[in-house]
Amino acid sequence: MILPFFVIIPLLAAFLITLISGKKDNWAIILSILAELSVLVLAVFCYFFKLDDVFVYSMSGWKIPYTICLVQDALSCFMLIVVSTIALVSLIFSVTYIRHLVTSWRYYALFMLLVTGMNGVIVTGDLFNLFVFMEIALFSAYALVSYGRKAEEFEAAFKYAIMGSVSSSLILVGIAITYSYTSSLTMATIAETLKTKPVEVTYWLGGLFLAGFGLKAAMVPFHAWLPDAHSSAPAPISSMLSGVLIKSLGVYTIVRLFFNVFGAPALFGTLLLVFGTLSIIVASFLAIGQWDIKRLLAYSSISQIGFILVGFGVGNFLGILGAIFHLLSHAIFKSLLFYNTGAVEMALGTRDMRQMGDLRKALPVTSFTSMVGSLAIMGMPPFNGFFSKLFIIMALIKAKLYFVAFLVVGGSILTIAYFVKFQRYGFRGDRVIEKDMVKEPISFGMKFSMGFLAVLCLLTSVMLIPGIREAVIDPVINVIANKTGYIQSVLSGR
Repeated sequence: MILPFFVIIPLLAAFLITLISGKKDNWAIILSILAELSVLVLAVFCYFFKLDDVFVYSMSGWKIPYTICLVQDALSCFMLIVVSTIALVSLIFSVTYIRHLVTSWRYYALFMLLVTGMNGVIVTGDLFNLFVFMEIALFSAYALVSYGRKAEEFEAAFKYAIMGSVSSSLILVGIAITYSYTSSLTMATIAETLKTKPVEVTYWLGGLFLAGFGLKAAMVPFHAWLPDAHSSAPAPISSMLSGVLIKSLGVYTIVRLFFNVFGAPALFGTLLLVFGTLSIIVASFLAIGQWDIKRLLAYSSISQIGFILVGFGVGNFLGILGAIFHLLSHAIFKSLLFYNTGAVEMALGTRDMRQMGDLRKALPVTSFTSMVGSLAIMGMPPFNGFFSKLFIIMALIKAKLYFVAFLVVGGSILTIAYFVKFQRYGFRGDRVIEKDMVKEPISFGMKFSMGFLAVLCLLTSVMLIPGIREAVIDPVINVIANKTGYIQSVLSGR
């Protein structure tokens, strides 16, 4: 059974890194990249060769509900591919970038623990173990945010830890109440039991989990921790936090619980629409006023998470399709944009757009790929961001939610506004930056990471071509839309 290896491989890599790495980080780099490449290969294999199947791995041969189980379906495989791809590219980008901060194996050990936690959250079928894996990821994230060892980074990590503790407490209380009502921690069994309970029980549990996981997803009004944490972290960690962590610990868990466990009550769909729309509009206005490029991108992440929540909140086929594809698209272009800002900060020593200028001569690859990422997040065709936003807007119109559709379009226009500012002042300003003004050169690994994600911004649009979409994306949508299918598949032990 492949499923346990999604947790075992990165966890073993973290252990081996601490065991055999010396003062230099060479072995840590090799082990972490090999481990992440292995996980990506396994995830791709499961996705394309086992896509229509649901597999349940029960620990120690015990049967549900007496066992800890891991579950593989199209949604979990899709998320594993997204996490593994961004993690692998971030590791390649990290080789040079982290060495300009400090040369240490500890970064890679923490990185592997971060991946272990996210993979565990994605594959577990047990609520308490979801909590355990979530905490593994979060404690690693706290340490990585402060990795640069500056005062502002320690402050950001402290704020992140405080807000993370609040959200984890809400989730733990929700798990305790869930167990008291259902006498089970297996999500499929909980879903079956809740059908016999008053609907008010589901609403109370949903409220606790929405607040707890909403904090992890950084949706408005639970977003205050994100701008400091994501802007203070090293660039590859910012890409991991914005690209995959808030999705695996926040969005994915919300979708799994509210669709596959709670059965997607209309009330929670409405709440996702409200919080998603608020996130789009409020965060967009906050982003417009930023001159620090990383804080601008951090607020942008809150806004883009809003698009995903709106898509799931609509709940029809087009909405779920748009949300799933925007989850993938945002992971790609937001990671790319954080790499761009990290390269600029390393080369020029600043993140203030007012101190930048025309970087096309000094940093041609960084400048070009930043334009690709900006066009993608603005929603310009033929890049991936255009199609995901288009499907979400079409879903709102089909559901006759015209006012929400109007606000989402307005949020898209605001996105264009602050990314025009991002390009105009950050990369194409009046002050020409010459090559001799660059403090540290951009390595091949960093250029490769930026170029690879820039290509994906265009290539992933192919996934929506009829015929390809039915084979690649529709199985993921079916897991979410077919609410009882998950329960039946897990309980039958398939």
